[in-house]
Amino acid sequence: MAHIYLSGEDDQIRIGNFIGDYIKGSAFQMYPDNMQRGIRLHRSIDSFTDRNRTVIKAKELFYIQYHKYAGIVTDILYDHFLANNWSRFSNIPLYDYSQNFYALLLKYEFLLPTEVQVFIPKLIENNRLYSYRTIEGIGSVLSTMSKFTSLPDYSEFAILTLKENYTFLEENFFTFFSEILYYVDYSHGIKIKIQ
Repeated sequence: MAHIYLSGEDDQIRIGNFIGDYIKGSAFQMYPDNMQRGIRLHRSIDSFTDRNRTVIKAKELFYIQYHKYAGIVTDILYDHFLANNWSRFSNIPLYDYSQNFYALLLKYEFLLPTEVQVFIPKLIENNRLYSYRTIEGIGSVLSTMSKFTSLPDYSEFAILTLKENYTFLEENFFTFFSEILYYVDYSHGIKIKIQ
């Protein structure tokens, strides 16, 4: 969710940023220019996030169970706070924003890596982006990821930790998000406008 939002208004940058985890090494060079820009943006955001002190404080809550995967869990929880506070960041309703992005994925489906093409139908069917706004939706995302990726299945622990530390994590998210918004503007020239 955050990667899409932080891409600004260019469709190809959004798509590139969305598929960034699936494009390894120099393979990004086979894509159109703005998709390449989106893939590089994705890598840059990940790098900034991994070494960010605010994020590290949040990750500490999940490290005891998730270890090296604590960052993935934190990213997903940040997506929850973005979705749950969506009206602070966009004038487009979250449901409409999600539907518009699904349509964009289908438009560019022929360019997407096979792994992404495989999960798009379920992503759309479950309205995954919209589901981030609820704790139940986040629990479902974590559980699904544990079935199809190397993320361990400690979903109950993650949700309990989220509930017990909700205020801290929400404030932590707002601090980080102001930092990452500045970063994508300063480093990549992407100005995020409330639309």
